[in-house]
Amino acid sequence: MSKRQRPDVSSPAFASGAKIRRVTTASAIYEQLHAAILSLQMKPGVALQEKRIAEEFGVSRTPVREALLRLAEAGLVEIFPQSGTFVSRIPVSAIPEAVVIRKSLERTTVEQAAEIATADDIARLDAIIARQRVHAALNEPSQFHEQDEAFHEAISVIAGYPGIWSILKTAKLQIDRARRLTLPVRGRMDSVIEEHVTIRDAIAAHDVDRARGAMMHHLSAVIPDIDELRLVYPGYFS
Repeated sequence: MSKRQRPDVSSPAFASGAKIRRVTTASAIYEQLHAAILSLQMKPGVALQEKRIAEEFGVSRTPVREALLRLAEAGLVEIFPQSGTFVSRIPVSAIPEAVVIRKSLERTTVEQAAEIATADDIARLDAIIARQRVHAALNEPSQFHEQDEAFHEAISVIAGYPGIWSILKTAKLQIDRARRLTLPVRGRMDSVIEEHVTIRDAIAAHDVDRARGAMMHHLSAVIPDIDELRLVYPGYFS
């Protein structure tokens, strides 16, 4: 049996190893900043300093710059060459279109889920709602939001359209930022749970019309919420 050949470290693939590591580092920085902006740990309008971020991650400024450019493309940061880089404010004008996109796609997933959901599928939704009740009782909005996402993703999976959720995650970025502001409001998490239960019950009953109506009502709540939020957090919106 011939000995396994050792890899040629002089080959172009290995020569580009530094670039591969740098891209990976940029992706890691992007993911962490992305999560911090969506969760509002980084508030709208806050300045982002390349040097400081690079120091915190222990890297050069190059991967930080790459991460910030990706965030700018996603609409989460704004880069002003003469002024600096800032977490973008939530663009109110973009919310209605995002809601339309979300309604259109989730109408499809909830209708299909209502037609084909199994007992195991309903049990999966029940488990998510149970976790939401726990997080609401403990006043844990971040964990609650994660389970909110899980609920809607589960409906996409039950429907057989998991790719729709991947599309929605990008389309609803600005909605998510605004919704994070609503969850600490007294009673809001309980309202979301009630809406989820209504959707769950319609799916379990295989009532397509009721499931569609419940989902549309649930998704419509974000627009009046934003009108109120702009009065409380005027500096967070543009």
